[in-house]
Amino acid sequence: MYQKILIPLDGSELAECSLLHAKAIAKGCNASELIVFRAIEPLSAQTISAMAQAGDDLLERAKYENAKDAQDYFFKMASTLKAEGFTTRGVTTNGRPSDEIIDYSQKNNIDLIVMSTHGRSGISRFYFGSVAEKVSRHSSIPVLMISPSGCRVFQREQL
Repeated sequence: MYQKILIPLDGSELAECSLLHAKAIAKGCNASELIVFRAIEPLSAQTISAMAQAGDDLLERAKYENAKDAQDYFFKMASTLKAEGFTTRGVTTNGRPSDEIIDYSQKNNIDLIVMSTHGRSGISRFYFGSVAEKVSRHSSIPVLMISPSGCRVFQREQL
């Protein structure tokens, strides 16, 4: 049923909780590919301004380091999944995470998006927004959202 599963990650432990669920679904559906995905958010205008004042080299170095960190992270994630027997690859893009996840999933025939929520509520949710919520509202692809408590329960069951 689900052949290509997209797993958006941001480098946090909470985001990585979705890996357990994605792997279980992939095994159950005999999925052909797991794709770990990260959208590198653009630097804020304030950050760009401050770095530009400090020198162009600093701004370019920051962009390079962000991209390199994301690629290194996904190489590690993809290697771990491959060692467990999954066909996988890592993808990084630049832009707003919710937009990039939706765009990539539509253009690459993704069957399921599996992602963690970060459990924000109240003012922090209003201020930061919820990437998972935006993806689930606007995606034409099915989205499985793993809540932080769902992650903890699943991890206990796996022990």
